Amino acid sequence: MTPAIEIRSSTLLPALREDIELHTSDGLTLVGELALPESGAPVATLVMLHPLPTAGGFMDSHILRKASARLPALADLAVLRFNTRGTSSPRGTSDGSFDGAVDERFDVAAAMAFVAERQLPHPWLVGWSFGTELALKYGLDHPIDGAILLSPPLHRTTEAELARWADAGVPLVALIPEFDDFLRPAEAVDRFAVVPEAELVVVEGGKHLWVGETQTKRVLNEIVARVNPAAWPLPETVEGP
Repeated sequence: MTPAIEIRSSTLLPALREDIELHTSDGLTLVGELALPESGAPVATLVMLHPLPTAGGFMDSHILRKASARLPALADLAVLRFNTRGTSSPRGTSDGSFDGAVDERFDVAAAMAFVAERQLPHPWLVGWSFGTELALKYGLDHPIDGAILLSPPLHRTTEAELARWADAGVPLVALIPEFDDFLRPAEAVDRFAVVPEAELVVVEGGKHLWVGETQTKRVLNEIVARVNPAAWPLPETVEGP
């Protein structure tokens, strides 16, 4: 019998991985990666929007990297991640320069155009920190099945932009860490009151950066529970080698 292997921080499960480029309408080329299930069509698509690049966020920020490493195999999901303008990672550097969530609207649009071109099914935006601002500000400009926010700071999203999600007809899920650096549960309830349909998930013991395997697994399970509930809960082990 093949022994079961525990899924750890460095686990990389089989997938079809492709280095891709996104082309924005203002003339920039962004670098990224698309990971697909090794066999069969994906059930849904995660468009990952990374944390603040001026504070070290990029397409390899650990939750995004682990989603790409695990979810095509464990949950039949396509995972698209990329560097927003001016952001560097081992994959390379995207053209342009950071614009504080203004011209990054073109980056979100380029990602969604890629999703449409590749006919990737049921796209969900998954933003983390700064990435949640992009999802909230620009997500409803595109055909999406929903948006999942990981530790949203709500620094750059106006109340009017947030209120657009009320009656938008797509789910909005926000994971709020108990000990977040910027937006803790009580304040989140207040701020998200303009979107009564929003689902707020308080993660006990959670912190803004979701450090550690326990928090990583919680976040990935919360994503899968909304996007492909048939694959929830995620397994803790896989068959070797």
